[in-house]
Amino acid sequence: MLRFMFVGDSMTIGSAGEHTWRYWMWHHLHATLDAPFEIVGPRKTLYDKGAGTATSHDYADPQPDFPRHHLAGWGEGWLHMAPAIGNVVRDTRADVLLISLGLIDLGFYTNAEQTAANVRAFVESARAANPQVRMVILPVIPNIRAESDAPFAAEVTHFNVLLAKAAADLDTGRSPLLLASPPPSYDIHSDTYDGTHPNESGELKLAGAFAGAMWEAWALGGPYASDAPPSEGGKPLKLP
Repeated sequence: MLRFMFVGDSMTIGSAGEHTWRYWMWHHLHATLDAPFEIVGPRKTLYDKGAGTATSHDYADPQPDFPRHHLAGWGEGWLHMAPAIGNVVRDTRADVLLISLGLIDLGFYTNAEQTAANVRAFVESARAANPQVRMVILPVIPNIRAESDAPFAAEVTHFNVLLAKAAADLDTGRSPLLLASPPPSYDIHSDTYDGTHPNESGELKLAGAFAGAMWEAWALGGPYASDAPPSEGGKPLKLP
């Protein structure tokens, strides 16, 4: 059984009232994998903006079959996940890590070179816990700050170059490391609610980026069906 784990920042944990891209990825895996799989991780909650804590269980679709496990945190980046990932992979026996990190690092904690060093430390720790772990990493998608802050935009661009180099250097046959492509139609003005965090259309496109990468590189899962929510009578599809 393959065990998938979502690793990310505020774009991945999501906040109260959202589906999250994790939800749409689960739908996709449920529809395309021909073998049992599990979503693993030490956390289950969403971020509660009112309380300022990750304590909400108010998912947009509360269906009980949706596995909410993840390793994502509001305000957390490579800096925070690199020291934690080894123990989490060991405890959860995760096989595939779907990772979206970096924006918060570059915005508040570390420069591009320091962030890239944390990427390498993360990979080393994950492999120490599971030498055959697979990883899919999404490059940083510039947010609205990059439109008015040229040095920040340049740092994002520089980091993504360093990330691509790290992915090429660290990819191995035993433990593949795959760099996903940002969704080509992703627009921060229409696919986010604040210039950074994805709305439903953005969630669907982020899930599609990971799904497409795994299918094209590893023949894992299947083609991503659509940028539109799976629906039945205008409502999100309920899976058995």
